[in-house]
Amino acid sequence: MKTLFLAWQDPKSRSWFPIGRLTYDGTQYQFVYTQGATEAQTKFGFQALLSFPELNRVYTSVELFPLFSNRLMRPSRPDYKSYIEWLNIPEHEDEPITILSRSGGQKVTDNYEVFPCPEPDENGLYCIHFFAHGLRHLPPSAIERISQLQTSELLYLANEFQNPYDPCALLLCTKDHHIVGYCPRYIVDDIFKLKNKNPELVKVQVERINPVPAPLQLRLLCNMTAEWDEEFRPFSSWEYQPILADIPVGCATT
Repeated sequence: MKTLFLAWQDPKSRSWFPIGRLTYDGTQYQFVYTQGATEAQTKFGFQALLSFPELNRVYTSVELFPLFSNRLMRPSRPDYKSYIEWLNIPEHEDEPITILSRSGGQKVTDNYEVFPCPEPDENGLYCIHFFAHGLRHLPPSAIERISQLQTSELLYLANEFQNPYDPCALLLCTKDHHIVGYCPRYIVDDIFKLKNKNPELVKVQVERINPVPAPLQLRLLCNMTAEWDEEFRPFSSWEYQPILADIPVGCATT
């Protein structure tokens, strides 16, 4: 079972909320709203999506829902092959849900983003890929420093606790103290939990650098690994739980 979460950002407060969960079992797609949707509705007036008008309903389809398929690049486009290379997805593994989990599915026309549920790798470690966020807010010198990064180079995490929008924001920094982006907000809570367990095993590395013409949001691909003990559950905060009581909570994995 493959799992993605759908997040919504309030345009005024810039707060992010995980409002839905998409799963795919190889035959059927399923979408349900999570508790984050009710929180976003209460705090910032979030309205149910036109494609999924009822919060208390399970939506199923044998085809990927248009809300998500519209966030995919068409394979017929001449730059499709380059796009898959930017995402560092192996050849013949460019399935829709794999592309969405790596790309984030962001569009300039709305405030939604998708992100994957991490799973243990072959060594039993927490493993997740992500593109560095916030590059458009960095000075040109930072973008130049990104272009000099090397594959497998270690990046260091720093808590920007005085960030007026998010005191939990985590910076990605080089060994020589250059800021090269931010960790995506959706994994920050997990990072703090993993760091508290065993900080030495939390490791962020450069996976791939994509030069121009790759857009900024696809410039720096990172991977993070950490110890995954028996008690750890990714995204265990209550807002990730489905609204419906009979839907399994958390990530749906095999």
